[in-house]
Amino acid sequence: MPHDGSAHATGQDAAVRLTCGSENGSSGAGSLHSGRSDPGSLDAGSSDAGRIGAAEGWRALRLMALGGVAVLGALWAWIILAPLAFMDPEYAAWRAKQVMLARCDLGDLLILGDSRAAVGIIPADLPVRASNLAVGGGKPVEAWAALERALRCPALPKRVVLSFDAVHFMRADLFWERAVRFGWLDWSDLRSLRADAVDLGDATLAGGGRFAALGGWWQDALHVIRAPPLYVGSVVQGGLALRWIGNRRALAAALASRGQYFFGTAAGSDAVAVDGHLAVFEPAPVLDRAFDRLISTLTARGVAVAFVSLPINEATARAVRPEVRAAFAAYLARYERRYPGFRVLGAPMPAWPGRWFGDAFSHLNPEGAARFTAALAACLGDQACEDGGVQPLASRAALAAGSREGWPGQARP
Repeated sequence: MPHDGSAHATGQDAAVRLTCGSENGSSGAGSLHSGRSDPGSLDAGSSDAGRIGAAEGWRALRLMALGGVAVLGALWAWIILAPLAFMDPEYAAWRAKQVMLARCDLGDLLILGDSRAAVGIIPADLPVRASNLAVGGGKPVEAWAALERALRCPALPKRVVLSFDAVHFMRADLFWERAVRFGWLDWSDLRSLRADAVDLGDATLAGGGRFAALGGWWQDALHVIRAPPLYVGSVVQGGLALRWIGNRRALAAALASRGQYFFGTAAGSDAVAVDGHLAVFEPAPVLDRAFDRLISTLTARGVAVAFVSLPINEATARAVRPEVRAAFAAYLARYERRYPGFRVLGAPMPAWPGRWFGDAFSHLNPEGAARFTAALAACLGDQACEDGGVQPLASRAALAAGSREGWPGQARP
């Protein structure tokens, strides 16, 4: 019957579909199963994906860390190996003086002091071979560090000129920013100064510097190893290597001038320098000890030592308190009495016309430096040494013969 045939056909079709489904891998059951999804299978997949993601994340972090270490290492190596490429322009002059010390190329006369002496005493204009190792912000501690290195040389200079303004017996001017950061002082110097500071109860040199909050051993160590944070500013400002050519030229110039270099070179200055703002003159104990160590060490070795004050402009001289000037003079006079081999040449803080100064810090300009060097040469030779007066240049023959009017420990004609 048609109806029965149709039903039978339908049943056969269903059976065929079921059989086909079974023969084809139970696709119907598979469809049904995928519709329900197996929780265990999903959890395993998610766990694997999570582990892979975490591993990739850690790998990326490790690569970033290694890259950072590589960059830091390269920067650190650059700081140590190529400071002339990026350091402040004044660094080249300091480096020249270190080279002269390393070569023991000091001559017969050694000049130690601050920036005014670095500018105002021109070795080439002196009648004897001289070296100017005075530095910007120089104090007795920087001078002592230089002298310690000079003492390792086969022979010491016959004479030493010391010159510091009053401020550099009192304050830590540029100590961390220049003397330590430029490598003038080494680990031994810093530890010795720490010991002196503790012994004297004087914290004059303790403050300042990038790592001042750490203090003590850590502060010294980070400076000695030239930690990158101390120099990254100069690296950026110097364009990594843009100062290389200029600093190389400055180094060559400072070596040729035997350590002398200029700051301001204007045709005059009537600005009142820091000397005119001092309320009192009170030497810091740690700086006084270094000054005493300088004089005692040199005189014990038979080296004639003289102290000379570089001039200040008339405006500054008018602003200097009389009690400050008197205290400074009395301080130097005490050392003159204590050590027969030490002599003060001229009065402290001599006043010169403003036209001979090149900036607001009472640094002499080229004309002023030439005049002062001529005056100093007269003091080293046969002429009397007047207070700040410019005397005729002593003859080279007279100096070579050993006549040194005004110098300690020498027979006078």
